[in-house]
Amino acid sequence: MNIIRSIFIGAGIIAGLSLASCDLTTESQSTFDDRTVFADPTLTEYQIFSIYEVFGHTNGHRGRYLPWYGYNTDIEWYISNTQDDKAQIVQYAITTNNSQLNVPDGPYNELFAGVERANLAIDGIRKYGDPANRPEMAALLGEALTMRAVMYTELLKAFGEVPARFEPVSPATTYINKADKDVIYKQLLADLEEAFDYMAWPGESSATMSTDRASLALAKGLYARLALMASGYSLRPEEGMVGTKNPGRIRLSNDEALSKKTLYPKALAALKDVIDNGGLELMDYEELWRSVNNMDLTAGKEIIWVIPFSNSRGRWNFTFAVRNNGRTQFSPTDSNRGGQAGPVPTLYWKYGENDVRRDISCVNYEWEDKDGDGTAEPYPAGIANWYFGKYRFEWMQTNPYTGGNDDGVKPVWMRYSDILLMAAEIANELKDADSNNGKDYLKLVRRRAYKGHEDKADAYVDALTQGDEFFNAIVDERALEFVGEFLRKADLIRWNLLDKKLQDEEKALNNLAAEESLYAGRYLWYRYGTDAYGVTTIEMYGLDDDQVEAESSAYQPAGQGWEIYTNSEGEASKYFPDDGSMFEKKTIKLYDAGKTVDGHVIQWWPIFETSITSSQGALVNDYGF
Repeated sequence: MNIIRSIFIGAGIIAGLSLASCDLTTESQSTFDDRTVFADPTLTEYQIFSIYEVFGHTNGHRGRYLPWYGYNTDIEWYISNTQDDKAQIVQYAITTNNSQLNVPDGPYNELFAGVERANLAIDGIRKYGDPANRPEMAALLGEALTMRAVMYTELLKAFGEVPARFEPVSPATTYINKADKDVIYKQLLADLEEAFDYMAWPGESSATMSTDRASLALAKGLYARLALMASGYSLRPEEGMVGTKNPGRIRLSNDEALSKKTLYPKALAALKDVIDNGGLELMDYEELWRSVNNMDLTAGKEIIWVIPFSNSRGRWNFTFAVRNNGRTQFSPTDSNRGGQAGPVPTLYWKYGENDVRRDISCVNYEWEDKDGDGTAEPYPAGIANWYFGKYRFEWMQTNPYTGGNDDGVKPVWMRYSDILLMAAEIANELKDADSNNGKDYLKLVRRRAYKGHEDKADAYVDALTQGDEFFNAIVDERALEFVGEFLRKADLIRWNLLDKKLQDEEKALNNLAAEESLYAGRYLWYRYGTDAYGVTTIEMYGLDDDQVEAESSAYQPAGQGWEIYTNSEGEASKYFPDDGSMFEKKTIKLYDAGKTVDGHVIQWWPIFETSITSSQGALVNDYGF
């Protein structure tokens, strides 16, 4: 067994032992070889655990991929005015020596470490596990195939073309160039089709009882996600020019096997199987996100799979939760926590009346101990600073945040509403009569959003015509449903809408800030309440379209306890400035118009210098890097 295999199998055993609930009484690690590991389901499972363990590495998903992939988009933006290497990433102007990502243990290398661990498991199970006759080994093979597809999906989303590695590394394959992503898509789709035969639905086996392990629902949902990506648009080098510094252009694949005609029927069949047989359901929207913050991993609800950070690992709420300024009862540290990014300010007004998702997803307050009494209260954050209300330290009640850079919250990677909306999009394209051209699926998502007003949801969906109008409704619905979950960038790329939506949103932000804006000159009132869990809440008056009375500081909203928003001198202050200074501390710049290829923003990250240098000349960037 060569040294590379020894390293990764050793890592698998170590990672597995750290997750085991009981001690192993077996031979020492030094005597393990492929046959020993992959003929034993327990040891094989530990090797599978090593794939998951990669996500927690410091500069991989934990600290570099998740904090930086996915924004800016037309619904999410970076809350900072500093033009530094972080802004360079989010404004689609990244360079190969970016200080945040040009590190040896960055996302590119870490994801390929996960791919290698998956390759070792797949190769070992096929050789020594007898999956054809041992269902328990077949299930582990299916899990390894699915997790390799997850790792590659993350690579494809961030880097575009990357090397195709589907066998364990050997001396002959240590250094290889990038491959056309069509090669990778076809392999992953075939892998998932194989995995379908091996895996269990959520809650149907010991391995699928929790959402931090792969299930058949994840495999089938991922098949559809990859089918949509593969058959959609993206920035690609010209045919046969991958890895030659070719700038590329926005185009579809030329491979008929990856066309909508070929993939859409297969993807819809996979999604329908999840809908009909997966045992999943849509949860109450608030309870869904409370469960995420409380790290509920129970399978068979809405969430299909989460990034499996341990309870003391991962920087999700640390990065994206509603901001806590200094020490609060929810964030016991003097440093600020949360609020690195948030919804673009215009998104709040794109939700319809009675849509329960709006006030859960778009939060315009932050926590601060203004009175110095040791207890923080929510306070209006300023119109430029909106936060993802799906992530809240105050909702971490069964697993409270204890400080430090890691909070343990497990980012949601796929949930049932994504299954329904992918099915709706594809069914509309295929004119699927069984689902009323996809309307039945969209209606389920919309009815949940309009809880208590389901008739409005039904009327909206029923009025849509099949074709472009329904497609545009899906584009909008995915924005409202998934803001802050960072699916948007990949969606916009495959729809060929990334440039248009970025440009449209910059205009919308400038219009909101203009002196003639509908909201310019408004004041804001707020008052406090208490939720069912005893946590202080804040209600605001002056944000909604019809609250025009807020243009006068003399107006007093009906009811008790209202206070007017004041400036640092304690004077009533316009929450929406009418002098064009609404975003004076925030640059309205979602992308760098000077960094383009073929007139489009560069959709991908480059493979960074540290990886290029260590490739011994094998790796070459495209796309103008």
